Amino acid sequence: MKILFVCLGNICRSPMAEGVMKNLIQEHNLDWEVESAGTERYHVGECPDKRAQRTAAKFGLDISKQVAKQISSKDFERFDLIYALATDVMDEILSLKGSSAYQNKIKLFMDELFPGEYRDVPDPWYGDEAGFDPVYKFIQQGCEKIIERHMSIAPQLTEEKK
Repeated sequence: MKILFVCLGNICRSPMAEGVMKNLIQEHNLDWEVESAGTERYHVGECPDKRAQRTAAKFGLDISKQVAKQISSKDFERFDLIYALATDVMDEILSLKGSSAYQNKIKLFMDELFPGEYRDVPDPWYGDEAGFDPVYKFIQQGCEKIIERHMSIAPQLTEEKK
């Protein structure tokens, strides 16, 4: 299973999601891959926002070595699931996807916690550091749901690609 988390600039929400999911993958001894990206180029080549790094560190994760990148057309082929962390990000991803064959790979992250409510993971970039904790907790809960939902079908996806 290969998962891509996408937010706007790839310096706050999606790097935290990548870090949380990598930790859960390790805990569950899964042979999954996870990365993150942004829809915009603003921060390509930069490390995650210092506030995101400190928040992740409070929960035992080091995301400091991640480097922001922009989603590319190749990502639609490389990844089994692409999670948008906000509705505007979802709209942007859908406009980039090209082929309708990739439609089923693209998901709204918060649908894992609030199915059908079309909610965003709040963007903490605009606020102070205190706003990162609740965002991290949403991400943790959502990633746990993804693991729970997809653990049983991941072997099938691997077999289909052989």
